[in-house]
Amino acid sequence: MDANSNNAKRKYESAMPIIDEGWWESVLAEERQHTSPRPPQGTLKPKPVPQANAEQLPAVEAAENNWDLIKDIYANDRIIDMKVVGHNRGGLLVESDQLAGFIPFSHLIDLAGKEHEANRDDCLEEYLGKNLNVKVIECVPEDGRVVFSERAALAEPGKRSELFQELHTGSHVKGTVTNITDFGVFVDLGGVEGLIHISELSWGRVSHPNQIVKLGQEIEVQVLDISAERCRVALSLKRIIPNPWERASIDFPVNSVHNAVITSVMSYGAFARIEAGVEGLIHASEMVLEPNQTPREILFEGQELKARILHVDPSHQRMGLSLLLNQ
Repeated sequence: MDANSNNAKRKYESAMPIIDEGWWESVLAEERQHTSPRPPQGTLKPKPVPQANAEQLPAVEAAENNWDLIKDIYANDRIIDMKVVGHNRGGLLVESDQLAGFIPFSHLIDLAGKEHEANRDDCLEEYLGKNLNVKVIECVPEDGRVVFSERAALAEPGKRSELFQELHTGSHVKGTVTNITDFGVFVDLGGVEGLIHISELSWGRVSHPNQIVKLGQEIEVQVLDISAERCRVALSLKRIIPNPWERASIDFPVNSVHNAVITSVMSYGAFARIEAGVEGLIHASEMVLEPNQTPREILFEGQELKARILHVDPSHQRMGLSLLLNQ
């Protein structure tokens, strides 16, 4: 391949994301958009009550964490027993002798995939007073943060350290989808959970991760980054296959007709998938519409049809389509 071809390829080839603390912070920021702020670790709050009675509650004294103990539990990947003493929309507040922390909603076994349940608070309140087996998945003494996971405790003690020795950046591994959130997908790799950010699920547009994977599904993923200290593994599903836009101009020449599936319908047109990772826009002007008729009146998500290629822009991953096949 000559230099010009290489340069052209790099123009539309998706670069590997830089997985640093900034990347993780942006992911965690997205999670916080869908959950209530976590209380400072070491400060336990009682369960929520109606506003009218809130002032009558006695203050709950702050519990001092034994950081040496927490770090030992984390380093040895031990399973411990914690009592649920409160909750907010983000998850559960737990404590035991010398320990206090937080279990995110996404790390509760029985609530996987239920982030948007209308009775979310009721689901969490059912945990009050219960004891849960958990593992420490994040321990940051300088920030006063301890995060526990019930799902992580499904793996035997010490499994995390073993897996982190086996995992390598760029390797392909198999795992099971354990939770699906608005911002990505959690995958159990056999004792360590990794995260596929929504941007790493497909080369095409993704409105919600549940369009791509299902709970309990076994998938193959690529390891993007590993942080054993923070128990974090960044994964990618889309990088298991080549970027289809690299060959889009060859595979989908202008005026060729292809099978397509409608993925979303707007007032101005509709998006249609030509193949996995490749979608194009069908503008309303490229449809047969009656006067005052809108695309939503003739098209629906999941509808299969044929579309003609109008133009292809691999560098921006854009494609124009038409339902007028004979022009």
